[in-house]
Amino acid sequence: MYEDKTLICKDCGKEFVFTAGEQEFYAEKGFQNEPQRCKTCRDARKNATKAAKELYTTTCAKCGKEAKVPFEPKSDRPVYCSECFAEMKAQQA
Repeated sequence: MYEDKTLICKDCGKEFVFTAGEQEFYAEKGFQNEPQRCKTCRDARKNATKAAKELYTTTCAKCGKEAKVPFEPKSDRPVYCSECFAEMKAQQA
């Protein structure tokens, strides 16, 4: 039903393939327009709009190692490093 199409990226001008599978996905989702950018340019555009998250350095309440977290730690709540947090979450499940 669908055949691969070669399209031209509107940002970099390079050719890219709009595969039959991608076309089928677009049709299932009800998308009317074909993609205008290649994957590299789409990813670059998507990443450019994301704000860089500020990381805060603190000490893990369980193991005492340094931990970087994407929120400002409060003194009234414990903060855990990634490993300890994952371990605690696994124990709860």
